[in-house]
Amino acid sequence: ISRRIAAEDDYHVAGRRLGPLLATFSIFATWFGAETVIGSAGEAFANGVSLGSAEPFGYGLCLVLMGLFLARPLWNRGMTTLADLYRTRFGIGVERLAAILLIPASVLWAAAQIRAFGTVVSLVGEMPIDVAVSVAALFVIAYTTFGGLLADAYTDVIQGIVLAIGLLFLLVVTVGHVGGTGAAIAAIADSGRINLTPQAAGPWYLTLEAWAIPVIGSLTATEVVSRVIAARSGEVARRASLSAGAIYIALGLIPLAVAQLATQFIGPLPEAESVLPAVARELLPPLAFAVFAGGLVSAILSTVDSTLLVASGLLTHNLIVPLTRITDERRKVWIARGGVVGFGILAYVLALNTSGVLALVEQASALGSTGIVVTVLFGLFTTLGSPRSAAATLVVGLVSYVGGVVAGLDTPFLASLALSLLTWGLGCTLDAQASS
Repeated sequence: ISRRIAAEDDYHVAGRRLGPLLATFSIFATWFGAETVIGSAGEAFANGVSLGSAEPFGYGLCLVLMGLFLARPLWNRGMTTLADLYRTRFGIGVERLAAILLIPASVLWAAAQIRAFGTVVSLVGEMPIDVAVSVAALFVIAYTTFGGLLADAYTDVIQGIVLAIGLLFLLVVTVGHVGGTGAAIAAIADSGRINLTPQAAGPWYLTLEAWAIPVIGSLTATEVVSRVIAARSGEVARRASLSAGAIYIALGLIPLAVAQLATQFIGPLPEAESVLPAVARELLPPLAFAVFAGGLVSAILSTVDSTLLVASGLLTHNLIVPLTRITDERRKVWIARGGVVGFGILAYVLALNTSGVLALVEQASALGSTGIVVTVLFGLFTTLGSPRSAAATLVVGLVSYVGGVVAGLDTPFLASLALSLLTWGLGCTLDAQASS
């Protein structure tokens, strides 16, 4: 497929020709990453399941909302990256600011996937985690650099199927190990580790914060947007998002169930996030374990290549190419590939210096996303706002969230969202006064 990439749009958005099957599996596989399989299972194994954890329903709901409200309007814009919306709506200066603010979230998400890849390789190959992360990063960077989004979409179909088979097979074997379906349901029900009432998750505002990050903060995630605008029509984009959300929720329940059952026969682990690979090694014969490991790798690969491609697209398409005035399409493609390599190395460094997957993903979903969500929604559906109000909202969204985290606020995302909305409202008010 890399030989068929002749232009920048071929590399970044697959020439906008993804059909229903490719678009659905690409959106699902991009979204269904390490945090869903490795991270959520580890959280469930260590602390049980409560309303305070939004996986898998929060991120699944986000995809459903994307399909219901945003997929068709975004596709109609004919964009290559999300930052293009800012150029057409607010001008070049805001486009470049948005690109700069969008890049860190993608890099953090890529780092989370590389870390999870390293965890799987470490358990399968019995090597130190740092060595495993290094192997994972080298492989992922090489894999992503050449194929672009079209190759990513084709492999997403294969990876999605392997992932589903691996998770379903592990669930069946685990249920059989604890005595069958009835015994498994009874074990989970009697464990006292599942409580879906708000009280189980602590104060209501902490629950709201936990759900707002995936549902609102990820609503305009550039990785999903890139898949939506790569569909061959707005209707394909809409239906693919809805279908991907349903598949995400259905398969996302499996890691939680396996982790809960694992407490019956798996002892303490050095890292809770290694529970699913540990269960697989305990119960599966070598060939079946290989299929399961392939499923985990599939989930990770189909997300990490998307994040690196998005970060590269924002840097090269919205910053480097316009500033250098490069017009040759093949040069644009090679610059984009260089961006993938650079961001891959950066994500690798971050992956080596983090303690877990979920922490990275939460930061990726929340970092600066409040200003992005506010400006994208108002930019798509209203004529309100000026370049000044959009730029101010983007900056306030980032600064307020970072400030809230540093200050130790319990709800830094909600506080940042409120300040972003306030900034946008004040900006529009000043715009109206100036025009009158």
